[in-house]
Amino acid sequence: MDILFDVLRTAIAPSTAAFALAAIGLNFHFGLTGLLNMGHAGFMLLGMYGFAISLQAGWPIWLALIAGLVAAGVFALLLGWPTLKLRGDYLAIVTIAAAEMVRFLGRSQSLKDLTGASSGIRGKDFKEPFELLSPFPDRIVEIGPFSLHGSRSSSWWLTVVTWSLVFLFAAIYWRLASSPWGRVLKGIREDEDAVRSLGKNVYSYKMQALVIGGMIGALGGITWSLGNSVQPDSMGRPTTFWIWTLLLLGGAATVFGPVLGSILFWSALTLVKSVASALIPSDVLAPTELEPFSLVLVGVTLMLLVVFRPQGVLGNKKELAFNG
Repeated sequence: MDILFDVLRTAIAPSTAAFALAAIGLNFHFGLTGLLNMGHAGFMLLGMYGFAISLQAGWPIWLALIAGLVAAGVFALLLGWPTLKLRGDYLAIVTIAAAEMVRFLGRSQSLKDLTGASSGIRGKDFKEPFELLSPFPDRIVEIGPFSLHGSRSSSWWLTVVTWSLVFLFAAIYWRLASSPWGRVLKGIREDEDAVRSLGKNVYSYKMQALVIGGMIGALGGITWSLGNSVQPDSMGRPTTFWIWTLLLLGGAATVFGPVLGSILFWSALTLVKSVASALIPSDVLAPTELEPFSLVLVGVTLMLLVVFRPQGVLGNKKELAFNG
């Protein structure tokens, strides 16, 4: 029963919603447009820095939110300007490098007064304005079987806000994907030369998708930081891999694929860790080895999914699959 409760708590956690939100942004890049952005964590990190630094400077929370989104948008413009003419593996390599540049810049000792260098920015240094907006009481609140604080980190307030944003942007994705603009992006994904022959500015459409997806990814990073802190190494290459994994698990180019993928991925990881902790003796598998072992098992499961259902849980094989 405790294991089931842990899984359910993970399924509704703000961090699960934050990754779902980031995956919706990546869905604009890959699912809709076919862009192999392998540096999505860079957009998340820039959003986190822009938001936290602005709040530390005394800006109102709405302006700090805009600052985080603008930082990601500018990064998308600078990244897309020289790279969107690249295809396939070349674009993937460039975006990995760009995200790592953001991470190492955040770790730089020369910017320690601004970014906190490798130590990052502590949550208590920027979370208070968000917590003060909470309509929940400043204490533990029980709703059904769940007990969370009303306003602090991983609170009911953050849970409501983050999941509301997830469903809002899932609806926005659905509306844009079914619009003429979205159909052009799908055409670029399938055959950009054919779209170009129809007189469409492929470069401009790709740039629009990159900026929009990057800003949604930044919003995912901001909501994640509100439950944790701003730490550059928390947004490294593994983070981008997890976002890709849960997107492809749920089904790229689908409305709820990123949402379902995030819930399934993090819930499965929690389930495997809990079961392994209960069944495997500590002298066989140390507690510090449980998470790597869980990731291995989840990874094997995902490999089987790629083989037997390459389009993901909700995906349409005729529209998008790993094997094209």
